[in-house]
Amino acid sequence: MADAAAITLTGLLKKAAAAFPSRRAVAVPGKIELTHAALDALVDAAAARLAADGGVLPGHVVALSFPSTLVIMFLAVIRARGVAAPLNPAYTQEEFEFYLSDSEARLLLTNAEGNAAAQAAAAKLGLAHAAATLTDAAGPVHLAGLNQLEAGNGSENGSNGETSNLTNESGDMALFLHTSGTTSRPKGVPLTQGNLAASVQNIRSVYRIVETDATVVVLPLFHVHGLLCALLSSLASGAAVTLPAAGRFSASAFWADMRGAEATWYTAVPTIHQIILDRHASKPEAEYPKLRFVRSCSASLAPAILEKLEAAFGAPVLEAYAMTEASHLMTSNPLPQDGDHKPGSVGRPVGQEMALLDEDGNLVVEPGKPGEVCIRGANVTRGYKNNPEENEAAFRFGWFHTGDIGVVDDEGYLHLVGRIKELINRGGEKISPIEVDAVLLDHPAVKQAVSFAVPDDKYGEEINCAVIPREGLALAEEEVVAHCRKNLAAFKVPKKVYITDDLPKTATGKIQRRIVAQHFVAAKA
Repeated sequence: MADAAAITLTGLLKKAAAAFPSRRAVAVPGKIELTHAALDALVDAAAARLAADGGVLPGHVVALSFPSTLVIMFLAVIRARGVAAPLNPAYTQEEFEFYLSDSEARLLLTNAEGNAAAQAAAAKLGLAHAAATLTDAAGPVHLAGLNQLEAGNGSENGSNGETSNLTNESGDMALFLHTSGTTSRPKGVPLTQGNLAASVQNIRSVYRIVETDATVVVLPLFHVHGLLCALLSSLASGAAVTLPAAGRFSASAFWADMRGAEATWYTAVPTIHQIILDRHASKPEAEYPKLRFVRSCSASLAPAILEKLEAAFGAPVLEAYAMTEASHLMTSNPLPQDGDHKPGSVGRPVGQEMALLDEDGNLVVEPGKPGEVCIRGANVTRGYKNNPEENEAAFRFGWFHTGDIGVVDDEGYLHLVGRIKELINRGGEKISPIEVDAVLLDHPAVKQAVSFAVPDDKYGEEINCAVIPREGLALAEEEVVAHCRKNLAAFKVPKKVYITDDLPKTATGKIQRRIVAQHFVAAKA
């Protein structure tokens, strides 16, 4: 057996392509279908082009802003020993500028249609831009506008454009994502080949994913949930993934895609599960595929929704718990043959150590007693980029601290009971209220502002805000929303704006989001 420390994501994918060359790997209904061998060849060829004509050296960050069909170029960046930084195509130009700058990206890749906001941000920062197109499964991927980049800011072990000269190593940085922070702008999370490989192995193990499995990716590939669990774990198993033809989840096409893919499972956030259930209630399918399991992650799944899903689709629903910093999976409920799955629990640790710690770093061992959920393992990031203060706080006592409070029952199952962090979790999208506050306060008529989470039936949590106008200036709710829409991605825009002349404060004069939320929500009720 290979040394676990030396396992790479590229190695796992190469092994699967060699073992199952003719099995379907990736399909986009009505557009293209690739076998594992074809995907491997396309990735190698595109990686060689990035290295030779794009000047991509080990450690160079390449940003990608595509619909969900970025798979080949994403894998090619990693194969070339670059660092892939997938970005949400819905970002505003200002947001793209921040993410491109913070990641120190050297190249922006889009599809042929492009992305005006991303390209404007790249141009402002002086970054090269290339557009990728695949018109035939035989390849190659056409890369328009790929210019030679100057060498630098990377390893000296460059490439002459032949992937045979490229050796991916476990310690290579391979993926760069951001996770929202409560006290600053989003934090950069670098993940290595080894981190990704460890997480993929954990996911494959707990869900017993094999080459005969297939799934439809309903989640965006700029987050670890869809990227690691649905896509990479399937490809590393020789299994098949279908990407929606529309580039994103469509309730009307979902079950047709599932049947066409002969899908055996799918993973989603609770919001999408609810949409699928609503569709089932209003327009049930004549026949549903036989699923091994359904997985839910990225936000809490209400036990009532879990029960409805199981009743509707005849498969066990397994809730899991994950974070970007852990390369996704931390804990999961097991398959029925491996143990009970408990509604309201996120299961047991998978392939890593987990502990509950008190504020002094002592282990909480008594079942049912709360503590901060902490983990350590080969899947966990080495630390946030250029953020020593956050790293010191996050890695105290030799553990990574999730910021979540949980309890463990007498069977070792974790139940999350609250968050230390104040992130707003809108349908699995984590929103930093500090970031929203900063945009609100940038409005010339706003004197004071605070954003906060409120319960929402569809998304779990929705974002609201309260603002105090500057003296003598009129301010309307619509004006605040319009300002936010110009400066924030749509999912971060407050759904409700409260215009007020005062904000509730604690006895010490502090403004706490929880108290502000209670004040305005109770007043509305």
